[in-house]
Amino acid sequence: MSVERAMPSRRRRWAVAVVVASMGAIALLAVTLVVARPRATEQGCQPTSAPAGQSVARLWNQALLDGIRRDLPAPTVHARNLFHVSAAMWDGWAAYDPVATGYFLTEKQAAPDVAAARDEAISYAAYRVLEARYIEAVGASDTIPQFDALMAALCYPIDVTTTAGDTPAALGNRIAAAVLEYGREDGSNEAEGYSDPDYAPVNGPLVVSASGTTMSDPNRWQPLQLEDMISQNGIPIANGVQEFIDPHWGSVAGFALPAGGAEGLPMDPGPPPRLHETSDRAFKDEAVAIIRYSSLLDPAAGSRIDISPGALGGNPLGTNDGTGHPLNPVTGLPYEPHPVDHSDFGRALAEFWADGPRSETPPGHWNTIANSVSDQLAPDLRVGGSGRVVDRLEWDVKLYLTLNGANHDAAVAAWGAKKHYDSARPISMIRYLGGLGQSSHPDGPSYHPDGLPLVPHLVELVTPETTASGERHQALRGDEGAIAIRAWTGNPADPEVDTAGVDWMLAVDWVPYMRPTFVTPAFAGYVSGHSTFSRASAEVLAAFTGSEFFPGGLSEWTIDAGSYLVEAGPETDVTLRWATFYDAADQAGLARLYGGIHIPADDFAGRRLGAACGLGAWQQAQRHFGGAPAG
Repeated sequence: MSVERAMPSRRRRWAVAVVVASMGAIALLAVTLVVARPRATEQGCQPTSAPAGQSVARLWNQALLDGIRRDLPAPTVHARNLFHVSAAMWDGWAAYDPVATGYFLTEKQAAPDVAAARDEAISYAAYRVLEARYIEAVGASDTIPQFDALMAALCYPIDVTTTAGDTPAALGNRIAAAVLEYGREDGSNEAEGYSDPDYAPVNGPLVVSASGTTMSDPNRWQPLQLEDMISQNGIPIANGVQEFIDPHWGSVAGFALPAGGAEGLPMDPGPPPRLHETSDRAFKDEAVAIIRYSSLLDPAAGSRIDISPGALGGNPLGTNDGTGHPLNPVTGLPYEPHPVDHSDFGRALAEFWADGPRSETPPGHWNTIANSVSDQLAPDLRVGGSGRVVDRLEWDVKLYLTLNGANHDAAVAAWGAKKHYDSARPISMIRYLGGLGQSSHPDGPSYHPDGLPLVPHLVELVTPETTASGERHQALRGDEGAIAIRAWTGNPADPEVDTAGVDWMLAVDWVPYMRPTFVTPAFAGYVSGHSTFSRASAEVLAAFTGSEFFPGGLSEWTIDAGSYLVEAGPETDVTLRWATFYDAADQAGLARLYGGIHIPADDFAGRRLGAACGLGAWQQAQRHFGGAPAG
């Protein structure tokens, strides 16, 4: 297909939209946006002013994040879009640099005003890719006008579609055509809606509203059947049984993934714990670990935890064994203690990291974090933390290429493992094991070798003695012989004002700390995508900025008291605090354990996989920058 025919053909004249910036709550009208250097055009258009320090690449990144927030939260697809747009913007910048190498298009150009040419080439490249990728997305009626409005504010007519010639607009259109052509053959099956017709679950659906579950293979993923299905950002989905989202993604072409891996498994994290194998006990212990996390979500317990970076963080890779950081390396002072209610921490953590504070999915969430970090470091921007100071556009295009190359690789690697190992989620594990009985006492009642291990005060057998009046299982009278767990009891009738709390309940009725319209993502558990994306992003930010610590040695995000989470809460303000990018990434993985949708094995393996993706992307990006890779 020629580059001319690869270009989108639809043209619109829609009103100026509101452009909402990411993580800093900056909102500005598109008519106030600006390029780095105001210039007149042949139409007499004059770019208007915007907050200082906003490069044209940043404006397109923010517009893309807005589009992600409106769309269905498919992290694989959005990671790919973030990478392809970032690489397209990089190519528009690199074309005017003597040593940099483009990713999709490697041609070189000259211009009397290089800064202006770069802005224009970048904008046409980003616009054409975004137009094609989001024209049929959920929220397109708002998203496409926003893209059009940004082009208008930048004084770039959208009807300039030529790919011929040396103008910046033609260059940008050629880059976009190359991206879109590449995307047709990258293994994503974009033309068929990113579908995988070859995957079918081995287990029948788990009906969440009913007790228990039946599994043909308890080691394999089980779809959920929900009465009402709504995405985490509030978009209604066709009711019924979940379908595995993008199981083929391990075969999508990545950025810096190693060659030679098995088809559909570019990086092998090794198997998760499995029932009936040598890791049989570990499989059961992982289920018990999630019950224990669920038991901590009780506002009535009054338990306190210090979530200061002085107490939490500094974990060795793939563990939660850190004891915090003794000093802030920037101030030289100890981190102040920050004790909070443990249930408030667990619930706020689960909510904050679910898809990002504004539902931009994990890859988008780390873009908002990166933008905030860039704003704090400016104007002293040095790629890798040393060398010459670069301008904001160079910083942004290099950062986005590296960060989103890493996030795209994380999606490919994590989903490759998800399909290959096809592992169960905690709701299936706990209900299945608990429905069989207990596996601790072969001579005791309700014994089954595949049952849940008994743990005093957490996993217990319901007996006539424990259901007697005033005893701990009184509410379970009539269920003698069943397995009871002490856990979060499920969504309250009025979640805006009520909390469910923690109590004894039947294991076969357990649900994660998630909304009843969502419950658990529609794909296998191992490995955790959140953990993989987050550690990959943390590795990039640490390498790119030259320090594992956030600017100032501290980053914070406050969840206000009374904010509506899955249920009413938190009771007081909870300020999440991180000293390093790695600490934040580890808490993203930990959040999924409190939320009940991953086991620790999913989290820790995802962190290790993410570290490899992030470091690989940093090495690869430096080759495109034109310098020798560090380290």
